[in-house]
Amino acid sequence: MSVAAGLDPDAQALLAGRPAGPPLAELSVAQARAGFAQSRVALSGVPPDVASVRDLRLPTPAGEIGARLYRPAGTEPQAELPGVVFFHGGGWVLGDLDTHDVTCRQLANAAMCSVLAVDYRRPPEFVFPAAADDAYAATDWFAAFAGTLRVDRERIAVMGDSAGGNLAAVTALAARERGRPRLRMQVLVYPVVDLQLAADSFARLAEGFTLTRDAMEWFRSQYAPNEADWNDWRASPLRAENLRDLPPAFVVTAGFDPLCDEGAAYADRLRADGNSVQYRHFAGQMHGFLGAAGAIRAAVPAIEEIGAALRAAWHD
Repeated sequence: MSVAAGLDPDAQALLAGRPAGPPLAELSVAQARAGFAQSRVALSGVPPDVASVRDLRLPTPAGEIGARLYRPAGTEPQAELPGVVFFHGGGWVLGDLDTHDVTCRQLANAAMCSVLAVDYRRPPEFVFPAAADDAYAATDWFAAFAGTLRVDRERIAVMGDSAGGNLAAVTALAARERGRPRLRMQVLVYPVVDLQLAADSFARLAEGFTLTRDAMEWFRSQYAPNEADWNDWRASPLRAENLRDLPPAFVVTAGFDPLCDEGAAYADRLRADGNSVQYRHFAGQMHGFLGAAGAIRAAVPAIEEIGAALRAAWHD
């Protein structure tokens, strides 16, 4: 493929070295999950040390789900810390606690907080709104049991990348609708916010990078096979009637990502509806760069920037 002008050299090298393979639609779900897990291990980099990591089982209205709790390096076991509920990306279908382990460790250390990574139910075994329901239930549980977990219930944020960014945005809306929990911030990293896939960037950047339009259409077909659900705010938060009274947002987009325009549009709507918004556009990056710290050097300062925003939010 031709090199895109302005693409980060590390991203160019990653694309150049990526083995050719069949499109997602030609793989079984098991094959797609295994391939995603393998690529994440290869690209994530060395896991940084943290103070502790603990696997949990969380109750939800639909049954138990898995989770993993991280505490940052240099903190005492009994210290009460802020907390982030983290939802992994992977088009809702792919990804798990292990694929985003390095990112969660980096986040805990950068933001000096506990991180609860959520192993929400995935399609096609569980279609919309299962993941959205789990995301809210996990966040509500985290706030309710914050004291037991040595977490400050008044300093809780949600964060996710890609499909996880969708779940973080949806959880912030659900918390507003239900009146709890109070969230200090929402961090949305190249989020999916409109299942119509209608933004101009889907035509401009349809193929050639780590996320393609065809891949997004496959993810959508797995997560929300009923087209009538695409306008539901729990699937497409950009299509919510209003975005008023939401927690401050830190929104990240990447220049070589078909999701970039809808992420920017969501930041604009959040701001227009009266919310505090920090918008960070990484013009030279592509989808997924934050989780590729072992290959893309810009990922580490990006995590540090998110961590700094969260640390500031803890003291607002």
